[in-house]
Amino acid sequence: MTAPDPVRAGKALGGAAAAILLLEGIAVLFVPRGIAQSGDGLTGFRLGYLIVLAVLLILASGVQRRPQGLLIGSVLQVPLLITGLFSSAMWLVGGVFVLIWLYLLQVRKDLLGSPLGPPPAAPPPAAE
Repeated sequence: MTAPDPVRAGKALGGAAAAILLLEGIAVLFVPRGIAQSGDGLTGFRLGYLIVLAVLLILASGVQRRPQGLLIGSVLQVPLLITGLFSSAMWLVGGVFVLIWLYLLQVRKDLLGSPLGPPPAAPPPAAE
């Protein structure tokens, strides 16, 4: 199945990917509060890791219009899932976000034919 208008579908899916990455970045910013109250506490490494990851996720949401945007977002799903080592709740939160990301890639593959390929180019205007 392919989208009747692949250009619009590509833009819509890029917007959805950007929104997911932005939500992931915001969710990661809530993790230090939970870590500080449990286990070993909030170390400098953990805080730095979480802040850098949140910034990268938010910046990645801004590059979803570029051809490499989905690849960058896909790569960032791994460190998001690794935050589960800091707080057990992040296994669940990170896992849910990864599943949503994989679903988005599957929908993109169904509509555009490629989960990570460049967005379709706009067709040339019809000559009158």
